[in-house]
Amino acid sequence: MKTGPTGCPTSPSASPPSSSSPSSCAPSPCARSAPTRWPACPSKTDPPFSLPMSSHNDTSDGPILRDHVYDGIQEYDQKLPNWWLFTWYITMVWFVIAWVAYYQLGRGDSDVEQIDKAIAAVEKHRDEELAALDDDKLWEMSKDAKVVEAGKAIYSTTCVACHAPDLSAHIAGVKLPGLPLNDSEWKHGGAPTQILNIIRKGAPDLTKGMPPWEPQLGIQRVVEVTAFLLSHHEKGKPVTLAADSPLKTGG
Repeated sequence: MKTGPTGCPTSPSASPPSSSSPSSCAPSPCARSAPTRWPACPSKTDPPFSLPMSSHNDTSDGPILRDHVYDGIQEYDQKLPNWWLFTWYITMVWFVIAWVAYYQLGRGDSDVEQIDKAIAAVEKHRDEELAALDDDKLWEMSKDAKVVEAGKAIYSTTCVACHAPDLSAHIAGVKLPGLPLNDSEWKHGGAPTQILNIIRKGAPDLTKGMPPWEPQLGIQRVVEVTAFLLSHHEKGKPVTLAADSPLKTGG
């Protein structure tokens, strides 16, 4: 048996269909002209059925799709927007310039230098704030309820173990390691700036006195604690030095 150009079986003795015979012109699945993308008669070796693809250059019907399907997944082939492309190009050019300038020519600060500069700026700002603090300013802050409340919270978590909740350095008659902070006698000076500095830098003899708290608290919290302590005292009230005060001997 032979097959015709459409892949359908034909008989050797078959004659061409007569134009006068209506039945000979009846369309059949194999006689139809097949779409350009599909075989006339699918076989077992043909790819699985999938939707027709749009032409690569034809954008009139919607998104552009590549002419293949994997696991039923179609891939778009759209042109990227110009703004996206130019942003990408500029990024690549900038990377090359930055790499050459920073890593090859040594322009700009390294990470260590940037950190050092940042630390120096913080220290400078701290010194400027400290320079603006004097006894009068600290006394004024001790009257600010918000500042005092913040200092009380810090004192309750940081200082109470050595100086007691009531600043007396005693709990139930037991002497605590710290000194009383609610009387007029001070070992390292009772002026507001002296109290501030002893909290910041600690006692001269760190083995017997309090440690410096500025590294842990920061200058702002140290100022708030100082204001809280001063709120238990009155401005202008006489201050005396303890008998073992290093200030008496110039220490």
